[in-house]
Amino acid sequence: MIKHSLVVAALAGLALSATAASARDQIRIVGSSTVFPFSTAVAEQFGKTSDFKTPVVESTGSGGGMKLFCSGIGVEHPDITNASRRIKASEFEKCGKAGITITEVKIGFDGIVLANSKANEQLSLTKQQIFKALAKKVPVDGKLVDNPYKMWSEIDPSLPSKKIEVLGPPPTSGTRDAFVELAMEGGAKTFESLADLRKSDKKAFKAVAHGIREDGAYVEAGENDNLIIQKLQANPNALGIFGFSFLDQNADKIQGSKVEGVEPTFENIADGQYGVSRSLYFYVKKEHVGVVPGIAEFVAEFTDEGTWSEDGYLVDKGLIPLPDADRKAMGASANGMAPLSM
Repeated sequence: MIKHSLVVAALAGLALSATAASARDQIRIVGSSTVFPFSTAVAEQFGKTSDFKTPVVESTGSGGGMKLFCSGIGVEHPDITNASRRIKASEFEKCGKAGITITEVKIGFDGIVLANSKANEQLSLTKQQIFKALAKKVPVDGKLVDNPYKMWSEIDPSLPSKKIEVLGPPPTSGTRDAFVELAMEGGAKTFESLADLRKSDKKAFKAVAHGIREDGAYVEAGENDNLIIQKLQANPNALGIFGFSFLDQNADKIQGSKVEGVEPTFENIADGQYGVSRSLYFYVKKEHVGVVPGIAEFVAEFTDEGTWSEDGYLVDKGLIPLPDADRKAMGASANGMAPLSM
């Protein structure tokens, strides 16, 4: 009987050690490639200045990050996901079904730029021209047809006589989501026929407005924005789509196109003049707070004035901060782990 008890105790001890081994002592963060450099900077600072390990940050795209984040509770699932657009209702519902309580943290703003190599001329584009260049179907003579435009000059004689070639993010990217919503949809609305379609059939309008051409003019370049910048240097005639922070960090190599006559600058994005800009977020899994060490402290580091304000170190990385009052309110909500409701 004693022998049996010893065996049971030994097995229980093994089970406990296995549970301990499976628990993480390092925060795991996934999500947006745009938020990635900001999150990485905070993770590195956090690792240096706290008693916690440096969080692991992965660039999976906003959609990919949400899928991983909402897949469940437990140390095999991420604690935080970054997003370059707000969580969708369908994602919020998926998280809810998995028993996840979400805290939403809006960290600031970013512009989406169409940039090219400084070895070529800077472009000035309207949203209608962007739509004409990249939409799968466009109105021609009152009819919706497969995009016939091969050269920029075919869209407008004032544009270069060069092949349309744009490197951009895949469908899983929050940058892609925001780009089609802000630039493509904005361009589609300028056509009377599509504006009428929007009033009569929003779903059909969205399919046209968000449909990106698949004939080689738009090239999906993955979630690595640094790779797009390298390709722009190798091909000065191409344009690339990515967040302002990457333009800011590579201003010696590339330049942003004007959109509706407005330059993509820190000031123009901050005051809302630049029309292709969006909010940036990260989302915290409340059930992991206190289970994986350091989550609350990491959120406190991210929302510290020395991090995300006008004088914070993230501004050097290209983050455009929230206004003071909004930042104060968001910081209180984040540190109180306020649950998100939609």
